[in-house]
Amino acid sequence: MSPKILITGAAGGGSLVADFLAGDSTVVQKDQIIAAVRTKEQAKALSNIGINVLQVDLNDETAVIECVLQHEINLVIHNATSIDPMPALYLIKALGKRRDVTKGETYFVHTSGMSAFYESAGWNHGEVKDTDLVFDLEKQATGAFPVRKTNMAVVEHAKALSVNSFIVAPPLVYGRGTGAWNKLSTQLPSCISAGISQKIVHRFAGSATAKGVHISDLVAFYRLLLEGILQKQSLPSGELGYYFPLAHDLNWGEALAHVAVALNARGLVTDSKARIWASDEVAAQALHIPLTFLHILYNSSSKSIAENKYKLGWEPKWNKERFLQSMDDEVQAVIEANGARSSLLDSVYNSVAR
Repeated sequence: MSPKILITGAAGGGSLVADFLAGDSTVVQKDQIIAAVRTKEQAKALSNIGINVLQVDLNDETAVIECVLQHEINLVIHNATSIDPMPALYLIKALGKRRDVTKGETYFVHTSGMSAFYESAGWNHGEVKDTDLVFDLEKQATGAFPVRKTNMAVVEHAKALSVNSFIVAPPLVYGRGTGAWNKLSTQLPSCISAGISQKIVHRFAGSATAKGVHISDLVAFYRLLLEGILQKQSLPSGELGYYFPLAHDLNWGEALAHVAVALNARGLVTDSKARIWASDEVAAQALHIPLTFLHILYNSSSKSIAENKYKLGWEPKWNKERFLQSMDDEVQAVIEANGARSSLLDSVYNSVAR
């Protein structure tokens, strides 16, 4: 029997579900996929496209364990939150119980974030490769950044319960998603929305250079990783199982300059150039982000290097030039979304409130 695969955060991360529905994988079949969502509206939207959907509260340990055991799930792709560790730990506990029942292997793929390795978030090791001893380096990093804390909790809990774990840390994601619910990413759309609202695009002083990946390339990365797991390929996991799906450099100043030009051409802003934010407080309010996360998400440079991607045979199709040339498409996606925003921002606010 083909293993069942649970994808959490399937509303916000619906592009991965859509990819499997499209039949782009020769290894993963549509009937293997179960999408976990939070609300009835999300469940209805995904059910309408023919996917198996479960409405489950990932903060309810009993419900999570029952879900995994009842539906005979052997592999989880956890996209719901990289900040709150509890849903991940409940899912891993459930996979551990599933392993006890079947005596077979179980797998947990955790979607983290490249912010864990930003100096602004307390990373004090400089350049990092995903083939380095990243887990050990995270334990030595300064501060208690929640994304790193969750990474470490995932690796430790999975090891204790003999569940195979994989940490995927995407950089800034852009592009229009293909899911049935939210089709927007987080950072770039919020900059575009703020520009439209204020009639001018803003940026921070300096020239931070992060990493970027188009959503279609990121989906392809997950597909290759999942296929490798199911085909029992010899892939690094556990403390060595960190994966950086990095496609290209992304300079914040350059990107926002292109945003300003695209918005000005539509008559949505009064200036074709991006201006410096008056203050961090003004920027945080306009971008709807807690002040403590402002520079981490919108003004940080990445010194990360991806090497494990070669083990998967991943070759991204989007580069920096194609990204910059597509800025009007990014603007159009935000306009069509009509105020929708990523659930990541809710997770960020909740982490500050705790």
